[in-house]
Amino acid sequence: MSTSAELIEVSERRSAHNYHPLPVVIHEAHGAWVTDVEGKRYLDCLSGYSSLNFGHGNPKIIEAAQEQLKNLTLTSRAFYHDQFAQFCAGLGDLTGKDMILPMNTGAEAVETAIKVARKWGYEVKGVAPEQANIIVMEDNFHGRTTTIISFSTDPDAHDGFGPYTPGFRIVRYGSAEAIREAIDDNTVAVLVEPIQGEAGVLVPPDGYLTEVRRICTENNVLMIADEIQSGLGRTGRTFACDHEKVVPDVYILGKALGGGVVPVSAIAADEDVLGVIKPGQHGSTFGGNPLACAVGIAVIDILNTGEFQARAARLGEVLHARLRELAGKGVVAVRGRGLWAGVDIDPALGTGREVSKALMARGVLAKDTHGSTIRLAPPIVISEEDLVWAVDQLAAVLEDL
Repeated sequence: MSTSAELIEVSERRSAHNYHPLPVVIHEAHGAWVTDVEGKRYLDCLSGYSSLNFGHGNPKIIEAAQEQLKNLTLTSRAFYHDQFAQFCAGLGDLTGKDMILPMNTGAEAVETAIKVARKWGYEVKGVAPEQANIIVMEDNFHGRTTTIISFSTDPDAHDGFGPYTPGFRIVRYGSAEAIREAIDDNTVAVLVEPIQGEAGVLVPPDGYLTEVRRICTENNVLMIADEIQSGLGRTGRTFACDHEKVVPDVYILGKALGGGVVPVSAIAADEDVLGVIKPGQHGSTFGGNPLACAVGIAVIDILNTGEFQARAARLGEVLHARLRELAGKGVVAVRGRGLWAGVDIDPALGTGREVSKALMARGVLAKDTHGSTIRLAPPIVISEEDLVWAVDQLAAVLEDL
């Protein structure tokens, strides 16, 4: 098997169809560019759903991984290892939180936050056993585990997988009043994406996160911010919550925390929250492993410079200005913040997937969501010239359609 066609045929025949990839088979990648098995180059404008904020093969991250591979890759949490303390302290300092609970995938981190919030509700807030509820948002995306899809409003993620996990109240995203009305004495947390990525890069109204913070504080409820896609530089700040100077009680982090090398996730909170977890109550064999921690330390060092946050903010202005020029020329709406955009294509011209395939033919990789929307989230290392070129290719596709 050597050609794209052969590899795709076997992949489709021998793997479950839980994804619908574009027909490209990537062989190698550097920075913002990838190359397929035939040698054709493409500009990556998806970044592994923001897992590759710092680019493919970032030298600092690769060097850290290679050095750690020589020494130690796994101990399990049965023992300490020499990378763990620095990772936890560094991520704690970055988030301004006392403690870290490391896991592997984003979905695991969300599950961890849910468990911690319930435990906190029973042991600290005093909620009666089995009565805790968590307020979540319509059109949310936090992963695809059984518990998480129980409160999804996406039929593809939700339907056909019951019975569902109880304990969640779904309210309209962007409405602080809806949260206020849903809270009762048994509410332990509000779980919110500062920007809803999978839903189409939906940015809530100005002041929404500030009001959510206020409501949570007034009602002794944990504010949990899922910054798995929006955090770690993507929006032009370290965290999307920073745009409103909001500090949640719990950060959920993943994707870019692993630098595009290994799965790394974590939740960050103060001791009065994370201190409710005791030995044996939660864990993961690979969570916080030496290789993951070494990579995470490199990512934290990169973020501490502020370079990537500033770059995402500057290039984000270029991206959104250029996209706004396409309004009325096949684009009906543009949303986003920093180097992250959701672009609604006129359905009369084609679906998001059709536009994504046409972009692929022109050397740009993007991905559709919810029918006629495409998402753009290139690595923050992308050059301004390449960024403008990518949007020019979108303009050409729309003109052709």
